[in-house]
Amino acid sequence: MGKEFICIVCPKGCRIKVDDNENITGYTCLRGLNYVKEELTCPKRMLTSTVKVSNRKDTYVSVKTSSSISKDLLLDVMKELKKIRVEAPISMHQVLIKNIFNTDIDIISTKEVK
Repeated sequence: MGKEFICIVCPKGCRIKVDDNENITGYTCLRGLNYVKEELTCPKRMLTSTVKVSNRKDTYVSVKTSSSISKDLLLDVMKELKKIRVEAPISMHQVLIKNIFNTDIDIISTKEVK
């Protein structure tokens, strides 16, 4: 039956196919090939969310992972983000959680809160 992927690495959006023998076709660059190989073995995504700022009423700071994280961990990370509270001031790109779940990936702020 095979699988088909639309590459998200660049704006080209190559349609990459993997047949039943795991032959990969349709990519136009090595980044596309590597993307599909990762999707087949250990898919990862960037996670974006918000975290409550405890000393500012009704204020949240936007956050993201410092790099792509395994899709298997996304819900666990979201649960952890729901629990934490941070205090202003917060600078842009400030590490709010270091090495979440021992992944070498940090949770960083994406905006400033004075």
